[in-house]
Amino acid sequence: MSELNQKIYAQIETWRNRPIEGNHPYVFLDGLWLKRSWGGEVRNVSLLVAIGVNDEGFREVLAVAEGAKEDKASWTAFLRHLKERGLKGVRLFVSDKCPGLVESLGEFYPEAMWQRCTVHFYRTVWTVVPTSRVKEAAAMLKAIHAQEDRAAARQKAEQVAAKLKEMKLADAAALVVAGIEETLFYYAFPREHWRCLRTNNPLGRIMGEVRRRTRAVGAFPDGQVSADAGRGAIAPCGRHEVGITAISRYEPSRRSEQSSMNARTKTFGSAEGEPSTTRSMPQQMCENSGHYPTNTQQVLK
Repeated sequence: MSELNQKIYAQIETWRNRPIEGNHPYVFLDGLWLKRSWGGEVRNVSLLVAIGVNDEGFREVLAVAEGAKEDKASWTAFLRHLKERGLKGVRLFVSDKCPGLVESLGEFYPEAMWQRCTVHFYRTVWTVVPTSRVKEAAAMLKAIHAQEDRAAARQKAEQVAAKLKEMKLADAAALVVAGIEETLFYYAFPREHWRCLRTNNPLGRIMGEVRRRTRAVGAFPDGQVSADAGRGAIAPCGRHEVGITAISRYEPSRRSEQSSMNARTKTFGSAEGEPSTTRSMPQQMCENSGHYPTNTQQVLK
């Protein structure tokens, strides 16, 4: 059994260090906690995961690595690993506001934008909202990201913050004011992609699969085994078409890279602007795709 495991882990290591080919305009980052034995104690260890969507409209797992914890040092090492393997052409990173992640992104991909996952943002606000009023607050927050453009979303956020203050939820209002701008960068991209870019939900199914496969183990004997177990669960994902068509034809205007982020975007389709016959990203990316569906329709329910 040990020899068989060594062969499997060797294949996983080859997969982990494979070159990353082509451009990946959208990259989703997340992490989860596993347990490992350390000096007779059981401690938490983080597993960092990245998936990307390439110019051809395929979602694929880019990297899986162990981190001591989700801090700047771990994210810096993880992003350096991606950079050295050839990750390029990134226009938008989507993730939670993990400690040190945003700073690390600026070091390796200064030209890329960062979108804070709206669902994680909602959960942060809900931590300071009484349980009896969470449902009402949730409806107000969702209304912000249902607006037709970035300017309207900002205006709605101001109204929501004022309403929260009237409800004597000053802490929640402060969180909205402080963090709402980080959740609006997806407005700089095609309208057809907004629903799937505002969260890192594409990673949700994959992370759930890792949790399911590692739950029976309990605590791993060391970090290498825990990381290999995670990679073994994720590696079969392969590539799945998610329906992002003609990404290579989309070039965000210079205005979209500035602080206003409210520039118009081109419609995905033919070079002459005719509608594409391929289904748009929300139609395919949010539907079941291969073994690992991305069900964003459930996120905001």
